[in-house]
Amino acid sequence: MTSKLSIRDMLNQLAEPFTGELLFDHLPDIVYFIKDAAGRYVVVNQTLVERCGLRDKSQLLGRTPSQVLIAPLGARFEAQDRKVLQTGQPLLKQLELHLYPSRDVGWCLTSKLPLLKSDGKVLGLVGVSQDLRLPDSSAAEFQHVLAAVTYAEKNVSQAPTVDELAAVAEMSRFQLDSRMRRVFGLTTGQWLLKLRIDCAERLLTESNDAIADIARQSGYSDQSAFTRQFRQATGLSPREYRNAIARS
Repeated sequence: MTSKLSIRDMLNQLAEPFTGELLFDHLPDIVYFIKDAAGRYVVVNQTLVERCGLRDKSQLLGRTPSQVLIAPLGARFEAQDRKVLQTGQPLLKQLELHLYPSRDVGWCLTSKLPLLKSDGKVLGLVGVSQDLRLPDSSAAEFQHVLAAVTYAEKNVSQAPTVDELAAVAEMSRFQLDSRMRRVFGLTTGQWLLKLRIDCAERLLTESNDAIADIARQSGYSDQSAFTRQFRQATGLSPREYRNAIARS
């Protein structure tokens, strides 16, 4: 009887090491990469090349994020990498706002996993950043949260809470959260944060309003809390973000 082929034996018989690169080249809404122990790109997909405003993968290989991304975003991603590489602990579903060379912005969920050698030491990391896909407003399951979403969008400066949105949707917090996860892939709290940061990003890009005024319009009564959450989402302070947009 033929013995069952293990995954290790199967991969060892391949002509070239399997990295997933060619597969992820066909997924334009996902950035994919493998980095070595120094945080340098060793495998990338075509989406990442395009998001960096480059033409060829060779322009990324052997380089770190700070060498190819708009400053200081690269430094932020390198800090994430160092934490994964040093601790061996994964980063899972980090909600992030990305700024691209084209001046476009986009939200994604990023996950990074350590790559371990047979002795347990960290060899590098593998990661993906998947674009968030907003739902079709005509979808039946979205109708249950449409009222809450509309209310939040119209009252962003008033900083609506999860409880308020649940009441507008005539649901419990759990029911609303379940539907928000199904439709947006986010918790209600994450979606509210995204809404407020989106509002702030738009105002920083399109207006000359003072940072304090933008904080209030985005639902923050405390400018320091606004700056802290904006930096957490984007890697930049509101002022740094405005300057980066102006330079790009």
